[in-house]
Amino acid sequence: MIAVDSNLLVYSHREDSPWHDAAYARIAELAEGQVPWAIPWPCIHEFLAIVTHPKIYDPPTPLEKAVAQIDAWLESPSLLLLSESEDYWQHLRTLLQIGKVCGPQVHDARIAALCRHHGMPELWTADRDFGRFPDLKVRNPLVG
Repeated sequence: MIAVDSNLLVYSHREDSPWHDAAYARIAELAEGQVPWAIPWPCIHEFLAIVTHPKIYDPPTPLEKAVAQIDAWLESPSLLLLSESEDYWQHLRTLLQIGKVCGPQVHDARIAALCRHHGMPELWTADRDFGRFPDLKVRNPLVG
């Protein structure tokens, strides 16, 4: 099973991204396939924050279009949404300590902890910072 980070969601959505075609194809494969895949809820939040931000994109994605994109992903029958539950804190605390995490890196630790908490064997991301979490297999599906 594969979890998907927010950067791939953004690239797949934003047609002005140089990685749009590759990211769109990979997300479509997952969404239309039979194999379970996952998106951590914080990645949905970050996707919304990024694509609708007028200082990041000119023009930004209108909120209605961004919401419609999320709705389309949520229609995938094989999608699982990863959220926190009782044992989550133990995973996050461990990753914060192992990765010597601080500041904005807490968001990445949160994603890694959710993947670990839900038994995700792999995270697709273009973010190299996840390398600080040795128990999580990280792969960038946009490169060979």
